[in-house]
Amino acid sequence: MLSKKTKYGIKALSYIARKEGKSPVQASEISESENISQKFLESILLELRKSGFLGSKKGKGGGYYLIKEAKDIKMTAVIRVLEGPIAMVPCVSLNYYETCDDCPDEHYCSVHKLMIQVRDASLKVLGENTLADISQFQQDSVKK
Repeated sequence: MLSKKTKYGIKALSYIARKEGKSPVQASEISESENISQKFLESILLELRKSGFLGSKKGKGGGYYLIKEAKDIKMTAVIRVLEGPIAMVPCVSLNYYETCDDCPDEHYCSVHKLMIQVRDASLKVLGENTLADISQFQQDSVKK
């Protein structure tokens, strides 16, 4: 299951992306619009800033802004920063691989084979979607 931290991080990034080209967005504005606790949101925004997705400006007119273009931010990168591995078990993770303690040979493990398919399908969906794509989904649904 996706954690609230990741869900809220994606919502915040999407909100900021929709405001792109304008002045930085304050955490309080995002918090109110997306119904996220401001204190929790601020810790998420700080993590996204430290990870290189966001920049921040202090003072009057300050807030958070995207460092990269929304079209260049793949959802795989966002998920990995906020959630960790995309794979459901460590023996199929591309970036966080570990052998499973209970499995003598992963080449003959039915769970391993299934989880490779799940990982690959997840990577395909997340890799084909950028922040611009998901921000556009929301804009399209708001217009309807």
